[in-house]
Amino acid sequence: MLIVDSQVHIWGADTPDRPWPPGGARRAQKPYPVTKDMLLAEMDTAGVSRVVIVPPSWEGDRNDLALQAARLHPKRFAVMGRLAIERPESRARVAHWKEQPGMLGMRFTFHTDQQRPWLTDGTADWLWPAAERAGIPLMVLVPGSLDALRGIAERHPGLKLTIDHVGLNRAAKDRNPFDDLSKVCALAKLPNVAVKASGMPSLSAEHYPFRDLHPHIRRLVDAFGPRRTFWGTDLTRMPCSYRECVNLFTEELPWLQGADLEWVMGRGVSEWLGWP
Repeated sequence: MLIVDSQVHIWGADTPDRPWPPGGARRAQKPYPVTKDMLLAEMDTAGVSRVVIVPPSWEGDRNDLALQAARLHPKRFAVMGRLAIERPESRARVAHWKEQPGMLGMRFTFHTDQQRPWLTDGTADWLWPAAERAGIPLMVLVPGSLDALRGIAERHPGLKLTIDHVGLNRAAKDRNPFDDLSKVCALAKLPNVAVKASGMPSLSAEHYPFRDLHPHIRRLVDAFGPRRTFWGTDLTRMPCSYRECVNLFTEELPWLQGADLEWVMGRGVSEWLGWP
């Protein structure tokens, strides 16, 4: 079975020309470089065929390390790159975005106090039609902004949007992050919206096999279907091994079998992003 991780970060060492900002890699609990070679070794151990590399948001719009990995290992890596939507000069880059070897699309984060308003204050308005015209799929981190995402998806039916990390607010300390799952599943009615079932072990209050997650995973797959539900890890945040992230879906969910399992574990994200 083709197993494709829909999100993993890599990053370089903390150097003067590539400084780590406060809360960057350290916040991800990995205070050291995470390289393509380290990732390849992890993938081989866990049986992961290939990975969608997402450059970490704390590096701004730098995609160089991810694209280098994709150029050197095109059968193992591809990239959903970063673009500074708040900068006017970024607009000219969209039409030629996928001409970069290994680039599949773009990924944006709207989870901070600075970025969240961009969904509604006009900052990002130019992006959606530009990406739709260029046929560029987008991945978006939008906890707490699902209504805004619905409006974008409805206005741009030709734009493929993938919701990151189940669309849940993982940072909320005073509420159950799965309280928003109903709103996420409601977006499944829009055929241009998919969801990444990524980073789920970090939402569990239990150890592997994370049985408290099983009903939520089933609810997600039932809503979006196996072709629009993409397994993934956000590996550098996971409280368990890479193999356990895989086995959670391949061995612990008896209702997810056969072709449906193949779609969730890799075929779906590959076809959605155009990675043959």
